[in-house]
Amino acid sequence: MKTFKTALAVGAFALLATAATAVIADDCIDCHTKVSPGMVQDWKASEHSKNDVTCSSCHGAKHTTAEDSKSAQLPSEEVCAECHQEQFDSFAMGKHNFGWTALNAIPATHMAPDELIEGGRGCGGCHNMGIKSEAQKKDQLEKGYRYQTNSCDECHTRHTFSKKEANSPRACQQCHMGYDHPQWEMWSSSKHGARYFAIQNGDLPKSAVAPTCQTCHLPDGTHENHTAWGFLGVRLPLPEDKQEAADRVTILKALGVLDPETGEPTAILDAVKAVDMARLDQASWEKERTKMLKTCTQCHSETYARVQLEMGDSILGKADRLMAEAIETVAALYKEGIIKKPAGYPHNYPFLLSFMHTNGAAWDKDLDKLSFIDQVLLRMYMKHRMRAYQAFFHVNPDYAYWYGWNMMTEDLGEIKELAKTMRATHKK
Repeated sequence: MKTFKTALAVGAFALLATAATAVIADDCIDCHTKVSPGMVQDWKASEHSKNDVTCSSCHGAKHTTAEDSKSAQLPSEEVCAECHQEQFDSFAMGKHNFGWTALNAIPATHMAPDELIEGGRGCGGCHNMGIKSEAQKKDQLEKGYRYQTNSCDECHTRHTFSKKEANSPRACQQCHMGYDHPQWEMWSSSKHGARYFAIQNGDLPKSAVAPTCQTCHLPDGTHENHTAWGFLGVRLPLPEDKQEAADRVTILKALGVLDPETGEPTAILDAVKAVDMARLDQASWEKERTKMLKTCTQCHSETYARVQLEMGDSILGKADRLMAEAIETVAALYKEGIIKKPAGYPHNYPFLLSFMHTNGAAWDKDLDKLSFIDQVLLRMYMKHRMRAYQAFFHVNPDYAYWYGWNMMTEDLGEIKELAKTMRATHKK
């Protein structure tokens, strides 16, 4: 009898709790229908609304009036993990998880206005992705940046949190486009992208194949994404070809990974390791290459796919020859004292990770002006070299040649001409 009464009490408590939650949810909906109707409309369209995941499930129950709006919890990835542990664990091991850490590890980040970094615009609009420590969250809150606390809603946008949306290549478009990584433009104007849109338009049958970003980089619903060459387009060990090896060493010095004088690794290499930005041994590179070959052979023969990927490796080596020659040209001006070492540079040598370093930024009075030839060099690396090699892996002819390789040759010519003029006009 006692057990029956206990069970009855527990059941009654559960019903009361459910009823209380429903009342809270109704209050949230009534208010936010007036204040932020789109938010409510999205939630009603979501799977969450059909599975009793209400406002308080993610935001807590402390916020009840307009005056205490900041009491609403803005959920982190750990809150999502309460229901989506598998996806959280997968994301935690992938490249996207290092977005925020990588952004803050790059020296150039701290030369830009806060609004571009933590305000959800500029670099921070994409590099917000990444599981943050409590200290990092606290720092953001103290600066007034309250809404950049989660990564999941970058692809599954609030408040629909749709799996279908995240599986669309358009979910990748906001971040993977533009100046230094126009993967969206490359893919969408390649035959892969053209076939995808043809299927969408009914110009090809639904059974036709057309790989999307997710097909190649997030297959089978995984959130653990990596690439063989990584964002910087460098890796270890060095190649057997002596010229190609020397060129890569020059680029590693300009990235600050190797000391320009001694050739020894620097603390920046530790930062590169910490955010998994490059493959630093043959086994890890081959692991990612094998994964991509497996994806390619869903449509193509292995022989064909391997040749295409090796073509990308080859053009990267040739692009590095141009890049290294440009770096060495500018480095000579540093050595001769024609260019003075800018503030923040780790060595008296060109520094490619200063790619946001502007010419006398008004918001940073202590920032030394960067020479114009340095700016051309940074553009060559961050814009044109990126396009030259990324376009080969995304099978885009126009980007590979006109926006990549051709522009690198123009940059190199401009750098050589500028160096000649600077030597001729330098006052000793």
